[in-house]
Amino acid sequence: MTTELITPELVDLDLAGTDRKAVVRSLAERLAAAGRVTDVERFLADIEAREQQMPTGLEGGIGIPHCRSAAVTAPTLAFGRSATGVDFGAEDGPADLIFLIAAPEGGGEDHMTVLAALARRLVRAEFKQNLRDATDAAQLAEYVRGEVSP
Repeated sequence: MTTELITPELVDLDLAGTDRKAVVRSLAERLAAAGRVTDVERFLADIEAREQQMPTGLEGGIGIPHCRSAAVTAPTLAFGRSATGVDFGAEDGPADLIFLIAAPEGGGEDHMTVLAALARRLVRAEFKQNLRDATDAAQLAEYVRGEVSP
């Protein structure tokens, strides 16, 4: 059985907080609750190490924190939407759409495939608008899966 890349439990349409680390922790805890991350602290340390190499904010209000980690059990995508915006280091300001990509340490290129597919969709205004307009976590998860699953 393959694990779905993103499920309704991994979607937060009303992310609390404006601090990057707090928002990433909130999404990471969803991954842990879903059995996708075995050690939240180790996973967060791996995310932070990746973030220190280069900020993961993209133009247009997008944040894509991501990493490979031994604490990840399956390639996973979590999504959060922030009403206030969170600084992920993009030149044009804070992100309101945040995707957390988690890949197992030995996961080959899985997370790069997801990252590339996601990046291609995020240049489309319609894709971003659909994410901003979504009111149902299950529908959003299904939509994102249809768009970015390999």
